Amino acid sequence: MGVDVWLLLGAGVVIAAIVAVRVAHWSGLPSLLLFLGFGVILGESGLGLQFENPELAQQIGLIALAIILAEGGLTTTWSHVKGAIPTALVLATVGVGVSIAAVAVSVHLILALDWRTALLVGAILASTDAAAVFSVLRRLPLPPRLAGILEAESGFNDAPTVIAVMLLSTATSPSLGTALFDVLFELVVGAAVGLAVAPLGIYALRRIALPVSGLYPIAVLALAFVAYAGAVLLHGSGFLAIYLATLVMGNSRMPHRASSRGFAEGVAWLAQIGLFVMLGILVSPSEMPAAIVPGLVAGLILVAVARPLSIMVSALVTRLTGIARLSWREQAFLSWAGLRGAVPIVLATIPWAATSIENGTAKLVFNEVFVIVVVYTLLQGPTLPFVAKLLGLSTPEEARDLEVESAPLEELNADLLQVRVPPTSKLQGVEIFELRLPRDAQVTLIVREGRTFVPTDSTRLKVEDQLLIVTTAACRDTVERRMRAISRRGKLAGWYGERGV
Repeated sequence: MGVDVWLLLGAGVVIAAIVAVRVAHWSGLPSLLLFLGFGVILGESGLGLQFENPELAQQIGLIALAIILAEGGLTTTWSHVKGAIPTALVLATVGVGVSIAAVAVSVHLILALDWRTALLVGAILASTDAAAVFSVLRRLPLPPRLAGILEAESGFNDAPTVIAVMLLSTATSPSLGTALFDVLFELVVGAAVGLAVAPLGIYALRRIALPVSGLYPIAVLALAFVAYAGAVLLHGSGFLAIYLATLVMGNSRMPHRASSRGFAEGVAWLAQIGLFVMLGILVSPSEMPAAIVPGLVAGLILVAVARPLSIMVSALVTRLTGIARLSWREQAFLSWAGLRGAVPIVLATIPWAATSIENGTAKLVFNEVFVIVVVYTLLQGPTLPFVAKLLGLSTPEEARDLEVESAPLEELNADLLQVRVPPTSKLQGVEIFELRLPRDAQVTLIVREGRTFVPTDSTRLKVEDQLLIVTTAACRDTVERRMRAISRRGKLAGWYGERGV
């Protein structure tokens, strides 16, 4: 087929996938299942596209996962997850270790797998999927701490599981002590690189006034991959580096931050679509029947034994160390919300591509993981709202926080802030003088229903108004906090102790 045919086919798949996102949102299903379905339809049992290159699939998959993690870091609000970070780190380390051990022992005894293959299956299934968690859980009205734990866990636990799968897929598996040292070393290096690249990138973006605003999102994504590739070259965890770097950048005073987040979301959706469609094409449906029973058994062990056990052990560790106390309701929901998606399928391509693992065994593991992801995502994803409500963890929809876009005015040492009044914001009805902004900040323009005008002190704000605020760089943080405080608690926010942090 010519290039034009491939472009037409690719564009058609992307458009169909975008429509499928709407269907998935309406039905409550994770969109990954529909994307996988498109891939199967395009594959050998459908339109006949042939693709069986696990090495290429592994490389494409790891890059796509890095993009998804970058989007997750940029769009995660630090105030929502900062209290959950210690608990999430325990889940991503102790919890992952417990999950690997529980799955390995169970499948060794029940499915008669050798220990190396059993540990490999456990490591592949240990990580929750960032794309699935972000897409499903951000639609649920969960308590901030619980949502933060799930989001941070899905961002952190990719790194140790990728390292574990890589180690188990080598020709000579290392000893337990060596493996633990390698994992710790890679995590430390990855964290150091990510936390070094982020502030340097922010410093540069704040001081280099680019001629086109559209270059800022591209620069941010490029910096994210500087962290990823730099960590990998230093034998560190690229996944941890890119997540931490984007988490810091997404919550810093970065010019055109909202645009960068929107760009990252679009690129991440494109990466998800391409990744899941590719994995669907990679699957051979004719080989699936042999993987159904062992896949269902391993998935049941994961959902009913390994995940709950990892949560209980992690909760015990957090309680004994004074990090946090997780109620039985929170533990139950965390157990059920451990969604799997592209990450296990991509990880399953690593032993398949490795020459040290027998090809038949590695392909069977890949097929079993595919069955587990499809069946148990179909079971868990749509039921999460019901489980949250059953456990009494659903919370009323809170007012959306303000999205503040900024552009640097370098020559004036000032910032131009763009603020939209969301539907549930208590900015509605507030007069301009009641905002009580600092003397060096001024609401210069309001866009309302397509009409632009300069406000007076007595102008009342309305829902969907867009405000342009010019402020000196020194006052910018104060202005943002004041606007957020009023948006949350109204013009008497100070009396309620709301500081807009």
